[in-house]
Amino acid sequence: MLDFRPSYSTPDVSAVELFIEKHYALGGKVSCRLLRRGLNDVYLVEADKGGRYVFRISHHRARGPADVKTETSFLMHLSASGVPVAEPVPTRDGTLFVHGLSPEGQRPAVLFDAIGGREPYPTGLADAAANGRTLALLHNAAETFSSDGALYRLDLEHLLHRPMARIRNSRIVENAGILGEFERIAERTSQTLLAFGNLSCTYCHGDCHGFNSRINDAGDAVFFDFDDSGPGYLAYDLSVFLWGNVSFGRRLTPAWDAFLRGYRAVRPITAHDFEATMWFVVVRHFWLMGEYASRTQEWGSETVSWIAHQTEFLNNWEREQLTGRLF
Repeated sequence: MLDFRPSYSTPDVSAVELFIEKHYALGGKVSCRLLRRGLNDVYLVEADKGGRYVFRISHHRARGPADVKTETSFLMHLSASGVPVAEPVPTRDGTLFVHGLSPEGQRPAVLFDAIGGREPYPTGLADAAANGRTLALLHNAAETFSSDGALYRLDLEHLLHRPMARIRNSRIVENAGILGEFERIAERTSQTLLAFGNLSCTYCHGDCHGFNSRINDAGDAVFFDFDDSGPGYLAYDLSVFLWGNVSFGRRLTPAWDAFLRGYRAVRPITAHDFEATMWFVVVRHFWLMGEYASRTQEWGSETVSWIAHQTEFLNNWEREQLTGRLF
């Protein structure tokens, strides 16, 4: 019996190596290196007989277990449709994911082929356009993918209302006036988006902020990190790139324009969906704040204290970009 029950354990590299050798036929021994920990534990894997892979062990999240079944099915569908993505590697049993036991319980894990190429340049317009093209190809392929059985829907409840509840319940924001301002912004945004009424839905990448990709030798953006994917608003999937270029003091709007050009070269965007992307920037920011707020007991209140200072960005975005728009 443990005196202190862990809320988050990080698997030892040697244990991960043995686990991979047991479940995957990569040929001989493997060596691992921890790349990052946080929302997931991610390891670089190299096999003695050649081959580089990425092994992701999903962490428990406030929204529930990782939907690795739908995620890996979608990735295989995208690959078969010619969309450049990091494919999951089958286990010895032919499954696309596996579970491992940790002190806090079962955690799902997926092994992916490592992607070659380079990281996108933050101000690279060609790289932004490449991200737009691949997202458009993804949305085209999503039209023939069945998301029946998906655990999560990227709707306003998932993206806005539950994250707002996590901010409230975490007690990070001690100032009642600031908390009330968050509540009012969330409600205004929700009501405005509901008023659109005819927004397109698709199967979303969910985290296409521009850096969950690698640029290959052909100049294409190869996507990875689909663990926030799911059926939801197409406008939200577009907005994540815009949010990544304007949040936290960034002003990279030329990259957003290039991203749109790349997307529209493959697939049109309706006027309503484009208009809604501006409002979904606010939704995306709430989603991120809610993710961090839900980790307060793991990461500590100081690590997530930045949340209490985000009303300025949200109010400025609303005043400068949203006031006087369609609705």
